[in-house]
Amino acid sequence: MAETIFSWPIFSEIILPFLLVFTLIFAILEKGKILGEDKRQLNAILSLAVALLLLVFDYPREIIGKFVPFLAVAAVVLLVFMLLYSFIGGTDKGDLPKGLKITIGIIIGIAVIVAVLWSAGVWGDVYNFFSAGKWANEVWMNIIFVGIVVGAVAAVIASAKKED
Repeated sequence: MAETIFSWPIFSEIILPFLLVFTLIFAILEKGKILGEDKRQLNAILSLAVALLLLVFDYPREIIGKFVPFLAVAAVVLLVFMLLYSFIGGTDKGDLPKGLKITIGIIIGIAVIVAVLWSAGVWGDVYNFFSAGKWANEVWMNIIFVGIVVGAVAAVIASAKKED
């Protein structure tokens, strides 16, 4: 297998975490205007200092190294969900009734969760957990009961909002 610059430890353990932290801190400072208006240089210096501190300690880099792949997968899953939901939701108001949009959104959300579990190779274990064994019926009854309670609470909250 050919080795690229992206597989070098200096790139994956030093450069990428530094750029990620610098960019995120800078964006937060710019967006939040924490240090005041028109303080780009000060925001850049503070972001640089925090990012350089990251390079001094190993533990934060390890945390970022473990978290960023999860973040990338979560972003892709969220993108897929948003794309699928936009197909049925549309951008114009009034395309579909609100209840139908919510129902279809829940169905798409469940489908995306199943797809993620399947692609991670754990769908068989999850399926067996909920379908095998003598206690599986108890698990499903508890899930249905919690769903009914959540639905009832949502109905009460929705009716209270309509009255206001």
